[in-house]
Amino acid sequence: MPRSARTPAAVSPVVISPEEPESASASGSSAERSLRLLALLAHEGRPLTLADLAAQLGLPKGTAHRICTQLLATGFLARDVDERSFSVGPALRKLAFDTLNHGVVRGLRHEVLSELVRQVGETCNLTTLDGAQVLYLDRVEAQWPLRLTLDVGSHVPLHCTASGKLFLAQMPKKARDALIDNLPLERMTANSITTADAMRAECDAIAKLGYSCDREEFIAGLVAVAVPVCDAQGAVRAALAVHAPTARMSMDDALKRIDALKAAARKMGGLL
Repeated sequence: MPRSARTPAAVSPVVISPEEPESASASGSSAERSLRLLALLAHEGRPLTLADLAAQLGLPKGTAHRICTQLLATGFLARDVDERSFSVGPALRKLAFDTLNHGVVRGLRHEVLSELVRQVGETCNLTTLDGAQVLYLDRVEAQWPLRLTLDVGSHVPLHCTASGKLFLAQMPKKARDALIDNLPLERMTANSITTADAMRAECDAIAKLGYSCDREEFIAGLVAVAVPVCDAQGAVRAALAVHAPTARMSMDDALKRIDALKAAARKMGGLL
């Protein structure tokens, strides 16, 4: 059978146009180019335009456009608000989430969280930043009849949660200000911060303290404290938090658990 007749019906062949240079950066399979593009977006942590992607990857715009179209169709990319930029999509987030939450390392992280709950006597969670929301990576419940249950994989807002405000506070100022300007600062309770100026002041205070508090800002009657989990390079990759009803733990009581949280965060950092 001739070679041209053997193209599988379910696979669209990638055609390299004559104007595309066969340089080291532009060569390689379509899969390799797609992975490099996704890795770039994940590393940058911000939306990038088609021109940005093509320039940084050393690809012609036509090639970058075809890759983006394919990745959009499969959910690994998503359009940003302005429609001209791309960000990581839900399929890539699910892949990262599944990778983080399986295997031996996940079990070790869960044990650190379980030991922390045994020490502080209240529910603790491990979260990370997911776009403009907080994503729950792991959680261990304290054995109390009165408690808030949020499943692993749940999302909560940035502006009114201890972990969310912590992630905002550790961002570079320019990125933080841009995000705050575009966040829907919804009033969840009477204590929620709902203005950009107040949120910026809160972030400045958190950056100095090194921890963040939720003073019944997300749910009335619930307080929380969060500390950063840093990788070997010192970058904040996650947050560890404890929360409980005010009927059982006051804000002062929560602050007394900071040292235990920080010790657990150091252990957790070695398992990222």
